[in-house]
Amino acid sequence: MPKLSDVIAALEEVYPPQWAESWDAVGLVCGDPQAEVARVLFAVDPVQAVVDEAVAWGADLVVTHHPLYLRGTTSVAATSFKGRVVHTLITNGVALHVAHTNADHADPGVSDALAEAVGLTVTGPLVPDPTDPLGRRGTGRIGLLEPPLTLAAFAARVAEGLPSTAAGVRVSGDPERLLSRVAVCGGSGDSFLADVRAAGVDAYLTADLRHHPASEATEAAPIALVDAAHWATEWPWLTLAERALRTAADERGWTVETTVSHLVTDPWTAHAPMSFPA
Repeated sequence: MPKLSDVIAALEEVYPPQWAESWDAVGLVCGDPQAEVARVLFAVDPVQAVVDEAVAWGADLVVTHHPLYLRGTTSVAATSFKGRVVHTLITNGVALHVAHTNADHADPGVSDALAEAVGLTVTGPLVPDPTDPLGRRGTGRIGLLEPPLTLAAFAARVAEGLPSTAAGVRVSGDPERLLSRVAVCGGSGDSFLADVRAAGVDAYLTADLRHHPASEATEAAPIALVDAAHWATEWPWLTLAERALRTAADERGWTVETTVSHLVTDPWTAHAPMSFPA
């Protein structure tokens, strides 16, 4: 049975912390490096429900995509919800490790998993990492739809390929427009709209598109937009990360059980159709 330090080292071979953005907070959040690890749970969000799931399953380690503490803190007291997460983890001997923008930039990474989930064949990154001589790492991905699909059909495929959320999938553009080249970015992606236009793609799939950037993007160029829930666009990566750890465990002869959390931790919990104007 491996130690926590061994498992973290294996994960960081795939998602090196130096690939993370300077503002990010990745790596081991809590846990004893000398503790043994038999069970690992993968999840998007380090929220209480996920931690409770980990404890109930008997996990020794939780690997999440989103950081628990993205900015500095002066207290982990259980009087706050984040402090309660830390206390629950430590009290039950569960470690927490984060792979965030280092997993976004990896090859394969978060956007590769998103592209695979919606049937795209990846041709390269949307925003290449200049430190990668192979030109495969970076933010987002560009992929091919083979055969091409209408926007309406592609949106339906996105809705089918991603886990269900209350918000569903929003679409901007002519539903009959034929798409062959599509850019994707798991998580919040409206800061890359200029890169999407420069890439000359037919459509862009991402999350958290705000009104003004989306409006300006559609006015500036005839690009279809497909907006899904942030949690849903990043959830496919969990299986990719689990697969990477399983491969490392098999190569090293470790006995480690892994699972992916299916708890929907998207913060939006309901959708009410609107009828105005009558």
